[in-house]
Amino acid sequence: MKKYKTTLLAMGVTLLASLGTAKAQVFKAEEPLAHTYSIVARDPKTGEMAVGVQSHWFSVGTAVPWVEAGVGVVATQSFTNKSFGPRGLALLREGKTPEEALAILLADDEAREVRQVAILDAKGNVATHTGKQCIRYAGHISGKNFSVQANMMLTDKVWPAMAKAFERSEGQPLAERVLLAMQAAEREGGDIRGKQSAALVVKGQKSDQPWDDKTIDLRVDDHAAPLEELERLLKVYRAYEYMNAGDLAIEKGQMQKAMEAYGKAQAMFPDNLEMKYWHAIGLANNGQIEEAAKILREVYKKDPNWRELTTRLPEVGLLDVSRAQMEKLLK
Repeated sequence: MKKYKTTLLAMGVTLLASLGTAKAQVFKAEEPLAHTYSIVARDPKTGEMAVGVQSHWFSVGTAVPWVEAGVGVVATQSFTNKSFGPRGLALLREGKTPEEALAILLADDEAREVRQVAILDAKGNVATHTGKQCIRYAGHISGKNFSVQANMMLTDKVWPAMAKAFERSEGQPLAERVLLAMQAAEREGGDIRGKQSAALVVKGQKSDQPWDDKTIDLRVDDHAAPLEELERLLKVYRAYEYMNAGDLAIEKGQMQKAMEAYGKAQAMFPDNLEMKYWHAIGLANNGQIEEAAKILREVYKKDPNWRELTTRLPEVGLLDVSRAQMEKLLK
């Protein structure tokens, strides 16, 4: 890691020299060298907006992606100016277009030529900037409801591959489409330095109950294969969507619906004890005691604490079975 930091420091010094000593103070410790590739995108059918990013830099998800439901998304990278995130969103909130917001952000930025920024609003309008002194290969492509941008790439095929992958995946959920675009970037070589961290943020339409607004916020801060890990986390997220649906169904006394939801989650991760357990409880509440008991025996064998949990469910109404049936479930 030390050699990468030394190399990047040298790159920064070279860029400073080319920009002139008068601009030396614009590069600060709080502006991380997030040379990377990213995508900002919107699903016009659901209103969801997303940012996906991958870089050979620690915890890229804390610097590049900025998202606000019902407002827009910002990706700020290369020599990252993190203030572009909240400031860009504030300008969109005020009614500025992405083009206007980007122009305002860059107007007083002495380091604009080493910045790369993409802004997308809730209507799908996009504005993107790639500074003339971003490290090659660097560039961007903007399309309907999306923009892909990259700098310090191994080849100049990276961002065109991202755009093509995103456009060809129409019809899939937005999070999966963003991930496909990043995977396409990696197949073309991605970041010339390699890979280390990734992030995926998706937010739905703004509502008057923001605590219920749909949000995907996944980060891989330090990993040998960050996109593979991000893909795994997204699959876990989807499985727990079914778990949450099952919980909600139980709240409403819809045991059959709960069983179906838990079953779908368990099918995605058959070795996950949490998912196995609640699938079994759903079966039990649906009168399928033998099937439930079989699954519970597997769970208890791995961790006997789940048996103790089963004894506690009837007292809070989460398990409605007879004494004889309970004995079978605990056996």
